[in-house]
Amino acid sequence: MKKISIGIIAALALLLFWALVMRQPANENDQPGPAKTGGGDFTLQSANGPVALHSLKGKVVLLYFGYTFCPDICPTSLGFTSQALASLNKAELDKVQMLFVTVDPERDTLDKLKSYTAYFHPNIMGLSGTPEAIAKAAKLYGVGYAKHNTGSTGGYVVDHSAYTYVIAPDGSLFKTLDHGTPPAQIVDAIRAAMKKG
Repeated sequence: MKKISIGIIAALALLLFWALVMRQPANENDQPGPAKTGGGDFTLQSANGPVALHSLKGKVVLLYFGYTFCPDICPTSLGFTSQALASLNKAELDKVQMLFVTVDPERDTLDKLKSYTAYFHPNIMGLSGTPEAIAKAAKLYGVGYAKHNTGSTGGYVVDHSAYTYVIAPDGSLFKTLDHGTPPAQIVDAIRAAMKKG
């Protein structure tokens, strides 16, 4: 009888642990794997007007969700991507566009996004929109993000998944790159996506 009770308690403890783990939001330091999604089209705002993903067909699109106040994850990802873009020849570069979608529209103005992305590479474009429009685009790619108050003068941080989505010239989701993917592997992914279409 005691063995059965111990087994039941152990099973309940395991179920409780699993439930707690599954409730944790995606964040920069311990992100879950990307959701199994097919991606999809969306329209958001740039400093130069609206940008629809379908208007970029014919190019490889690198899609990343982050924010300009991000202390380290976003700068690392954009730095690696800018190195990869710098490794492409002009003909290849003309066929690549990176989109940096803010998950912090409250602080990330379009002008701020424009200057922030330009610092890394001219082929990176910052996008924003209403919280609802951003959430809709994020859901298409299984992106998780959540605001957390820090109690500091900075106010809050936004924990977010940190994948780069490689979209082929035909508009389909080609590959998902993990945070910290080396520039050479990003270049390989871009060139492989180019062959798709």
